Amino acid sequence: VKEVSKMAEETKVSVRNVRRDAVDKVKAKKKDGELTEDDLKKAEKKIQDLTDRFVKEIDKMAEKKQKEVMAI
Repeated sequence: VKEVSKMAEETKVSVRNVRRDAVDKVKAKKKDGELTEDDLKKAEKKIQDLTDRFVKEIDKMAEKKQKEVMAI
């Protein structure tokens, strides 16, 4: 169970790293003048929403696997 928790946390960290990279790229486009402030905010919100969705999915999968391991 501890191993499953550890793997889930590592996966969530990876997702957050991808989020950070995506936000950095969007901010760079804003700085270059390719995006407006409104577009930047929309993109950041969309990135955050995706991150939240995948973190919840990871939590669900980890919980399911922990229950499965405990049943054995």
